Amino acid sequence: MMRSLSDADRRIGQLAGEGRSLPNPHLLIRPFVKREAVLSSRIEGTQATLGELLAADAGAAVDRSPEDLREVANYVVALDHGLKRLSKLPLSLRLVKEVHAKLMAGVRGGVATPGEFRRSQNWIGPPGCTLNNASYVPPPPDELMGCLSAWEKFLHQQNLPPLVQAAMLHYQFEAIHPFLDGNGRVGRLLITLFLVERGVLPTPLLYLSAFFEATRREYYDRLTAVTARGAWGDWLEYFLNGVARMSEDALGRAERINGLMTQWRQKTAGAASKTPLQLVDLLAENPFWTINKVAERLSVAFTTAQRAVDKLKSLGILKQTTDSQRGRVFCATAIMDILDEPAKLRPDEPAT
Repeated sequence: MMRSLSDADRRIGQLAGEGRSLPNPHLLIRPFVKREAVLSSRIEGTQATLGELLAADAGAAVDRSPEDLREVANYVVALDHGLKRLSKLPLSLRLVKEVHAKLMAGVRGGVATPGEFRRSQNWIGPPGCTLNNASYVPPPPDELMGCLSAWEKFLHQQNLPPLVQAAMLHYQFEAIHPFLDGNGRVGRLLITLFLVERGVLPTPLLYLSAFFEATRREYYDRLTAVTARGAWGDWLEYFLNGVARMSEDALGRAERINGLMTQWRQKTAGAASKTPLQLVDLLAENPFWTINKVAERLSVAFTTAQRAVDKLKSLGILKQTTDSQRGRVFCATAIMDILDEPAKLRPDEPAT
């Protein structure tokens, strides 16, 4: 346990240090947040890809149901809301309800009662299962607030290593399952919010959904084993290993993206117009752009935006991703390749 905690502390410390020194961490955070949104939603069955989400944000038409895209986009909105509210409101049941309201707004027919703790019994199991054959039954409604009050009290304790406390809080939240829907995603959002609130991370660079999604069966087995056998040690080692591996993973991706950005800035620094250089900075935020979106974002004429896109295209930085001449979509594919790589689950091993 101590080895696992030491490794996780060291790796996340490196990530926090590098995050503070990156030239534009606020730009690099955006695609990482959206990648987390896609992977966390995928665990719950949503099929939207990162490329589809980023392309849709750029104004492109994508072949994916609007509801899937809305669910993933809501995750980003919920995280942004939680981070903004932390400056005025401590992490608490009140903030948890606010985050859930943002996450579930306008999706799944409103049956998830956004922002409200459940008033009826729920259960977990394969599709079609009933309360009688469910694999796990959370606390009944009349016990719910007592469980949540104990959870909130533990949330505010300061006597455990933050990473250990984050792991325990995540299990406890999933065991309580306080909402009719969205519990898994809110529980994973809370990990990030907790680590930022405690000062473990300066910005939300670490996301564990990639690890949980890649090891989904083990993720559920370890959670279930705590309930069934009190196997806290196994769960904590699994969680801490995830922190260590995803810290390495995020640091490697951020450094490589930052390296590309530096090269591209050098290539465009001598251009007659400053617009190509400004466009390069936007690529860290979203690799997908249309000419109209570039013109809107940089407050320049359409022809100016078009020349900037053409310049980056001639340098091999952007590639056109659609055949249509109207509403053309361009992508910095080198950045998308980095973002789309599978997570490394073990140190010094290829991604799997």
